[in-house]
Amino acid sequence: MLKDHLSLNLAAAEELNKYFASSENEMVNEVLRVVEKYGTPEEINRMAMDAKKLPNLLARLKNMDSPYLKDLEWLTEMRDKGAFISVSDYRRNILGAKADSMSFNDGKATTLEIGALQYFPWLIEEAKQAIDKKEIMPGREMKEQNADNGDIFAVAAAMQIVGASYVETLDTRGTDGSNVHLGGPDTIGGYFGGIGQPNEHVLMWVDEFLYYYTNYGINEVLNVNLGTVFVGYLLYRLGIDIKFKISVFMGNDNPYSALWTMLMARLFAREDGTTPLIGFNLANSVNNKTIELSSNVRAAFGFENSIRIEHHITECYRHVVCQPYNRRNELVEIAAKIPNISAKHEGGDPEDEIMQQHTSSFFDYFRDKSEIEASGDMRHLLGNYMCKHAAVNNTAKALTENSLSFIAAKKLHRR
Repeated sequence: MLKDHLSLNLAAAEELNKYFASSENEMVNEVLRVVEKYGTPEEINRMAMDAKKLPNLLARLKNMDSPYLKDLEWLTEMRDKGAFISVSDYRRNILGAKADSMSFNDGKATTLEIGALQYFPWLIEEAKQAIDKKEIMPGREMKEQNADNGDIFAVAAAMQIVGASYVETLDTRGTDGSNVHLGGPDTIGGYFGGIGQPNEHVLMWVDEFLYYYTNYGINEVLNVNLGTVFVGYLLYRLGIDIKFKISVFMGNDNPYSALWTMLMARLFAREDGTTPLIGFNLANSVNNKTIELSSNVRAAFGFENSIRIEHHITECYRHVVCQPYNRRNELVEIAAKIPNISAKHEGGDPEDEIMQQHTSSFFDYFRDKSEIEASGDMRHLLGNYMCKHAAVNNTAKALTENSLSFIAAKKLHRR
């Protein structure tokens, strides 16, 4: 049969093993040298576990006299007193009494995700509104780094308090000046040649990741480059318990690119079959057929429960996609068919965005806080974030109306 020609040469696997084990493999040796700065994999994991413990995070915030500590205490109090709406009550608010007799398939629950959370105080404003208006808090956050007043500690603590996961965006992501030939919007065309982690920046990414892992307990980051994806697999194979998700910037826009991604994840999985790849952002241009085929590949390789397929439902109003862009109706269709999918909200619903004095922009993620405050745009950016929160709740409503489950902040919204 023609397909017989596609059988892999098993001798090639042995050649790969020899290549990676060779003492003369300079590229692998360079990665190992960075790792050794932090210790053995066991020591690295132990440091990360200690750094991530909630009492330790709170103690560090107290030591630096962070104003965010009181906000975290308030958030904990609100959680413990049950101030946030339960999932069952939320469903009754949307559907009325019939909600009690309806069946919701939790096995195909959609994770509600929002991004990017640039500043911790936005999370508190979001929580206050969620309590007041009986809204849903997302179950997953995208976090842009910010160390001001212990912001990075506060977000790490808050995610444990609310029962949500989050992914950090590292500085070595291609917009940090790594490509000396590219600047801001005036050279945007140059980014089509690659996101920009050239030359030694892959090793710098390893160093940065391990720094935040051992010092802050951050173990999930966004991955935007083939090279850093690959070394992420190597770190995990070495025994370092990091995780990453592949960014939409990787441009996986067809099922064959999804196959390539899953193939590499399987090839470099640990002996127990696990992989550090936990989230897979498909390009904004994918249709539901591509998502379904990608899910089939995921299942074939045993990753259905471990790798989340992430779909952008909304996007920043400017500088990313043609507007109006809203994929909610397609999500409702595909969420009924495949498990472990994430509904990402990187912008508000277009009809809400156009009402904003400052519509959301991808470039706002790369502005310094000092410049934002000096320009008076902080309130505008908070408004943009709350538009994304509204989009999250519109998605939760649409899923509920179609008898579909969602995953929100688990410790806030009781079942």
